[in-house]
Amino acid sequence: MKNYNVKCIEKDTLTITGNGVNSIWNKAEVLTDFVSPWDKKEPEKIEFRAIWDTKNLFFCFTVYDKMVHIDEKDDSVDSIGNSDRVELFFRTDKSLNPYYCLEIDPVPRIMDFMAYPNKNFNFNWSWPKNDLIVKSQISCNNFTVEIAISIASLRNLNLINGNKIEAGIFRAKYNEQENSIYEPTWISWVNLNTETPNFHTPSSFGVLNLMEQ
Repeated sequence: MKNYNVKCIEKDTLTITGNGVNSIWNKAEVLTDFVSPWDKKEPEKIEFRAIWDTKNLFFCFTVYDKMVHIDEKDDSVDSIGNSDRVELFFRTDKSLNPYYCLEIDPVPRIMDFMAYPNKNFNFNWSWPKNDLIVKSQISCNNFTVEIAISIASLRNLNLINGNKIEAGIFRAKYNEQENSIYEPTWISWVNLNTETPNFHTPSSFGVLNLMEQ
């Protein structure tokens, strides 16, 4: 499984703003080797960073994109699901029974749900309100999404095993076709080795290693 080291920072030194420019992000490893195995065109650059303290696990996506697509008809699951977005999945083990999904568009609107094998989704579930903060910013060349998830909520969901969290890190990019229909390109930090795009499979996950100071 692919690994990413999440470096530790002093407690309460990072407050997320959505712009990704806080100098504390410089302490994080920068993940850029995203792939779209089902598409011949190389995806545009994505920078992913994660750091943590004893209170929160922080994520920052910087997605380089001059043509951001947002379906603005409403705030429904369908509307978010038809928009450019970044995604984080978390699981206890490879059985995926259950696992937890966060899909966030550039506005940011949040689609969070509990899932089970074979794409059995429970949209009535949501991340505990006080344990998740999301902010974003759109510029002419990119959009940034910053996320803070409480360590307590991750532990309550049995998602931290020792110092490891099994996670999927993804991006959905919607491109306009000749018929004015938007079709998605699916982008992942791991090569899933599947014939067709499917993030909801055990091979889509890697490991986040929570490092000590």
